[in-house]
Amino acid sequence: MNIDDDDFALFGQPERFALDAAQLDRRWRELQTEVHPDRFAAQGAAAQRIAMQWSVRVNQAYQRLKDPLKRGAYLCELRGAPIEAENNTAMPTSFLMQQMAWREALDDAADADAMQALDDSVAAEEQQL
Repeated sequence: MNIDDDDFALFGQPERFALDAAQLDRRWRELQTEVHPDRFAAQGAAAQRIAMQWSVRVNQAYQRLKDPLKRGAYLCELRGAPIEAENNTAMPTSFLMQQMAWREALDDAADADAMQALDDSVAAEEQQL
């Protein structure tokens, strides 16, 4: 393992959006077992500090890969196109209006049928896009 590897290489995953969640979870547990600072308690403070850095690195990569939005943004960043979502707030008015309408429909959904209808509507829009 190299601490400078990208998250996909660190977890032995292909560099793509679709990932096997169970395999990702399994690899995270394996990595945490290898780098957990408690394993290095007898080796002194320096070894524990390095293990802590590794543990933080593994956890950050795991959080980024398991979340679809973070994973998508990370893939864009790896390919030289950072989305800078925290700074990029310019959205088309039609997009924002659609989001508001869906949120209102979600708030107004009174039962499972209404929720299913909303889900179907969003899925149809996604398919069209």
